[in-house]
Amino acid sequence: MEKGSVYLVPSLLDENGINAIPVYVADAIQKCQVMFVENERTARRFLKQFWRERLPEGSEIIIDNYEWFTIHKAEETVRNSFRQKLTEGKNIAILSEAGCPGVADPGQLLVAVAQEMNATVVPLVGPSSILLALMASGMNGQQFRFTGYLPIDSAQRIKAIKDLEADSIRNNCTQIFIETPYRNNQMIEVILKQASPSSRLCIAVDLTGEKEWVKTKTVAEWRKETVDIHKRPAIFLLMA
Repeated sequence: MEKGSVYLVPSLLDENGINAIPVYVADAIQKCQVMFVENERTARRFLKQFWRERLPEGSEIIIDNYEWFTIHKAEETVRNSFRQKLTEGKNIAILSEAGCPGVADPGQLLVAVAQEMNATVVPLVGPSSILLALMASGMNGQQFRFTGYLPIDSAQRIKAIKDLEADSIRNNCTQIFIETPYRNNQMIEVILKQASPSSRLCIAVDLTGEKEWVKTKTVAEWRKETVDIHKRPAIFLLMA
């Protein structure tokens, strides 16, 4: 039996950003029989919203026709289920909780399994906070590095910021990182205290949403402002 294919389905960055998901994603989803998702409840809600708001009236998706698996951290049991479904010839959709599967996302572990099995992997266009923020930052888009989350420990976080600045200078590189939304303000406070006044800091908030904004200023300029983005999805870019 021929192996199934894997479709990497983008999801929302913001609940109001449904227009950022291309309509052609529906074609891929309709080819699939199995869903591997980070959160089944929110994935079901997203698909229903997508069909309701982006597709012609009368189009529908029967959610319960799909087999559902939760990715978590793609434990061995999940990977085994993934292998089995591909071997059965089932087409699989992988949905991230936000943005693009496989990018800062546990779905990459399942994609690695698909590649090992020589299965067809089809990435679908959709919003990536990393690329959207970089595009709008005015920083170096030729050389950049995504670090993910910085350490929570205060001393380690300060060291990480210093290291990112040093690497930015050494390699003319844009540094991109994120924080849990309820710690955004603390992140900004640490950056403004520890980074060089001449370094440029870009803060991108609520990307693809109604209240989206992206601003790049020097650290010295940011120090003159009061920024409150508590519990709002954000991504940070730093270039020394």
